[in-house]
Amino acid sequence: MPSLRLRSACAGALAAALVATACSDDPPEKEMQQAQSAIDVARAAGAEEYAHDELAGAEDALKGARDAVEQRDYRLALNNAIGSREQAELATKATADRRAALRTEAEGALLETSTALARAKSRLAAAETARAPAHLLNEARSNIDDGDSALQKARASVARGAYRDVATSLDGPRAKLNSTVRDLDAAHNTTLHRRH
Repeated sequence: MPSLRLRSACAGALAAALVATACSDDPPEKEMQQAQSAIDVARAAGAEEYAHDELAGAEDALKGARDAVEQRDYRLALNNAIGSREQAELATKATADRRAALRTEAEGALLETSTALARAKSRLAAAETARAPAHLLNEARSNIDDGDSALQKARASVARGAYRDVATSLDGPRAKLNSTVRDLDAAHNTTLHRRH
């Protein structure tokens, strides 16, 4: 027959095991708060625009954690809360990566368009001196004005940190500037041939 001391130790161990089990059956409030904080950080970083799918996954997982708590499935709630936090952290990282890539692309488009604008202005000055046809000069001036305006808007967007559509917004104006350079060069070459 077990001694009183042994029975007492077993009862203590059993009580400790029951307490531990009860504690592990508590809702994962801390993990859910961490997930919500990570979602808030991702949202503040711009994840709604740059990492929408990842952010939506984090929000869905946190909702799943809350639903599981209501069903008293705390293990599932814990798994969903941890998954939500990981998705939110992924959204924050994806946002930073995508913003950096878009910034690089925007800065490249600004440089290319600025170069095309400078070339077009230089060719226009030469064409004016050579007295190129008025319709060609007028079209060139219009394209240069449009390119200059588009470039200023794009620079303002980059200054605000709004990189998303900068590169595509400059595609059309840059193409017109390059076309203007070609047209003015062709007119200049024609004028030279006529003089010789």
